Amino acid sequence: MDSSYNSPTTKPLYRGTQVVWYILGLIEALLAFRFILKLLGANPNAGFSGFIYGVTFPLAAPFLSVFGITQVQGNILEWTTLLAMLVYLFVAWGIVKLFSMSKTVSTPEAAEKMNKEENK
Repeated sequence: MDSSYNSPTTKPLYRGTQVVWYILGLIEALLAFRFILKLLGANPNAGFSGFIYGVTFPLAAPFLSVFGITQVQGNILEWTTLLAMLVYLFVAWGIVKLFSMSKTVSTPEAAEKMNKEENK
């Protein structure tokens, strides 16, 4: 078995990646609710939809003016929410990649990976 799997940094890195994916899952679920509620024309004054809109506004706000909003008979296709979901996915993926880069690697494993990259 590779000694890098028994490194003292492996378990915290694994936990860190679990936390990142969990937080991403929550963000994606909330934004998906926002997207669906807007698409179906949910009443913003109703308790649940008002809660979802309030919680997700800070997550969606940086993207709200990127694209126009498509509206048909009170139903809103909010492209910006889909963009936000995609951006947060890439951010989480990047953080997890950074975590994996800090994982302890044995010398033979590092040499093997370097050789593979050179031969691409």
